[in-house]
Amino acid sequence: MEENQTSLISGLPDDMALSCLARVPRKYHAILKCVSKRWRELVCCDEFYDYRRVHSLSETWMYALCCDRYGKIWFYVLDPNESQRRWKCVPGLPARALNKMGMGFEVIGKKVYLLGGGGWLDATNEVFCYDVSRNSWTQVASLSTARCDSACQVYDGKIYAIGGLASTRSDPYSWDIFDPRTNSWELHSNACAVPEVEDSVVLDGKIYIRCQASASTMSSPFYAVVYEPSSGTWQRADADMVSGWQGPAVVVDGTLYVLDQSSGTKLMMWQKDKREWVAVKRLSTLLTKPPCQLAAIGKKLFIVGKGLSTVVLDTSQTGSVEGAMVGTSIPGLITSDKVLNCKFQTL
Repeated sequence: MEENQTSLISGLPDDMALSCLARVPRKYHAILKCVSKRWRELVCCDEFYDYRRVHSLSETWMYALCCDRYGKIWFYVLDPNESQRRWKCVPGLPARALNKMGMGFEVIGKKVYLLGGGGWLDATNEVFCYDVSRNSWTQVASLSTARCDSACQVYDGKIYAIGGLASTRSDPYSWDIFDPRTNSWELHSNACAVPEVEDSVVLDGKIYIRCQASASTMSSPFYAVVYEPSSGTWQRADADMVSGWQGPAVVVDGTLYVLDQSSGTKLMMWQKDKREWVAVKRLSTLLTKPPCQLAAIGKKLFIVGKGLSTVVLDTSQTGSVEGAMVGTSIPGLITSDKVLNCKFQTL
């Protein structure tokens, strides 16, 4: 800690005070900021969260971007470690983001980013940032071009916004890379980059993007491309893998899971060594309330459906099981808001 005439805690060295305050659960950080200016500055600084990370004190929360029946965007947060787990609304979403469908959604450090969105005719390049430590929204550097429904993933501390649609964009085969340290975007272009994105994941150091194929050129309605950021190369994904990628996907410990909602709700797992898909669990639609999105915290899968109705599965206990089976559940809202995307954040 830097020298300061006012101690964090009277009678204690600042390094010892930091050790004490860093152990306060994340749900009480808003209260800590009300105690004094120095405590507020501490809770808002990177050093505080670096200490929590190094000493295994970090907690992971989940954020969800939703849309109500009137097309209004809502932002929610869940602390999965609370004794009474429930989703809570995060207030203050910028007015210009309230009606933007197709926004990209990513998390880096203690900040959440909403990118572009709006639709084919009115897509935007605006980017909004939510600083969790300060509980405040700001507008940051804009994308180099307008993007709606792009593939957004984080790799090596940078955000990749790939493809997406916009009537005003001259080059549909492009992607942007955001460096939060410089608050700047870098535009790239390649004929292999795809504009019509359905889903994306990071697997084995590569970004896999599931795309909608042209009916006139391909027999399957979907295909996938792979971008390797370290080499800047593109290639087609394994056809066998793509054949089972029929819904939202997430990677847990290097294993790809997909929620197939084409007939009921079924969790599928891709076995890379055998190059085949295996059915893991069939889930009750009464609890999952499809259409659902997937997110993962550690080895736990969170299946989030309409109204934020949530089912939690522990992948360390899954196996090939016939019939219906569910894990723990988290009650949703009284509304039937559609879940657009879910991300986790560890602080």
